[in-house]
Amino acid sequence: MKVLKVDIAVIGAGSGGLSVASGAAQLGLKVVLFERGEMGGDCLNTGCVPSKALISAAKAAHEARHAGRLGIHAEPKVDFPAVMAHVHGTIETIAPIDSQERFEGLGVTVVRESARFVDRRTVASDSVTVQARKIIIAAGSRAAIPPIPGLAEAPYLTNETVFELKALPQHLIIIGGGPIGLELGQAFRRLGGAVTVIEAGKALAKDDPDLAAVVISAVRQEGVDLREGVAVQSVETLPGGVAVSLAGGERIEASHLLVAAGRRPNLEGLDLDTAGIETNAQGVITDRQLRTSNPRVYAVGDITGRGAFTHAAGAHAGLIVRRTLFAAPINVESLLIPHATYTQPELASVGMTEAEARAAHGDKVKVLVQPFHDNDRAQAEGDTAGFGKLILDGKGNILGAGIVGAHAGDLIQPLVQAMGAKMKLSALASGIVAYPTRAEIGKRLAGSYFTPLLFSPRTRALVALLKRLA
Repeated sequence: MKVLKVDIAVIGAGSGGLSVASGAAQLGLKVVLFERGEMGGDCLNTGCVPSKALISAAKAAHEARHAGRLGIHAEPKVDFPAVMAHVHGTIETIAPIDSQERFEGLGVTVVRESARFVDRRTVASDSVTVQARKIIIAAGSRAAIPPIPGLAEAPYLTNETVFELKALPQHLIIIGGGPIGLELGQAFRRLGGAVTVIEAGKALAKDDPDLAAVVISAVRQEGVDLREGVAVQSVETLPGGVAVSLAGGERIEASHLLVAAGRRPNLEGLDLDTAGIETNAQGVITDRQLRTSNPRVYAVGDITGRGAFTHAAGAHAGLIVRRTLFAAPINVESLLIPHATYTQPELASVGMTEAEARAAHGDKVKVLVQPFHDNDRAQAEGDTAGFGKLILDGKGNILGAGIVGAHAGDLIQPLVQAMGAKMKLSALASGIVAYPTRAEIGKRLAGSYFTPLLFSPRTRALVALLKRLA
């Protein structure tokens, strides 16, 4: 077995691991990167990229069917194999950025094998043992499979297999009404399949309920049978399909079953106990510096239980490079991480929800709302669903923001930057925004804070006095 001594060993070639490896190698450090699966991890191969490609194809079909509101009449023909070719073509186009060849070109030693800890500073695979000054765990997460009787024996799909479908499901049952369940449920419905989503609790439960309600209503209006507050009691395998039995006795048969009931960290096989690394149900336990209970070892991304978002993993990686290479102080809890659900309408938010803000600040919280119905670009596009929401403390500081509507994932970014820079509302309100754009929603939200003062009786009296003096 080959023995290597390096500066940094990285376990996992997803977003977080690749970012750490790239940054360290380009700064001249010796880096080994372990990856047992595909380079690029879940996001490129079975997550963000293929799902958004599928959603885009489904959106095109939906827009064609509903273009009559703009005076255009068409009925699309969905070629499902061609749709999936688009999905895989998108992956192939992006893959070179994350490829083994590119990282080896940067000077990274890439080992396409599973890695495990041998002791507190050593990791090994089948062919190599690596001693490293610092070790970064970036092993990611996978679909959580709930302990439902009969599910393990059923031919269920997860995000790792759903994009390998060769034919459109006639009827797709989805267990889980979170972002993944609703995104894919809406997409497959738009492509022509029947879809039933079963959620034991509340759909989009982690989001502001006012924002989530708009998405839930839209998904239902498009024909997705969304069941909330209903648990799956058992799953039965049928010839050519499945059946699920619900609490209350109802039984639903379908051609396909997709499990989208959350994520679980990839802890198995790492032998973390050998290195003295503590874990819990959420993943590897880390402090504010993303350091584990073993001071030589850090963790980033999904496996830390700090949000299963690609951009969060990338942000973690940036902190790790600062900490391990430059000994700079870092605090992962200071990161402002937005998140988005790519249904139509989209839902995006950052910071506190209204409920969280009221729990922390009580009656001092002020909530500003602006509907897209009053946005001229939304009117021109014939798509006025949704609104923007700004949550402030008693001094007018932004505690949180949310947008539900077309392009919400893009429109939230100025509000993320405003919060991160602790920008005053007056600066946000005075910015010049191109007209007509949906981006005016942020300016109008901020401006509405000053409206009561600007047009108050006191201000009107002042204007009357100044008029006489002039």
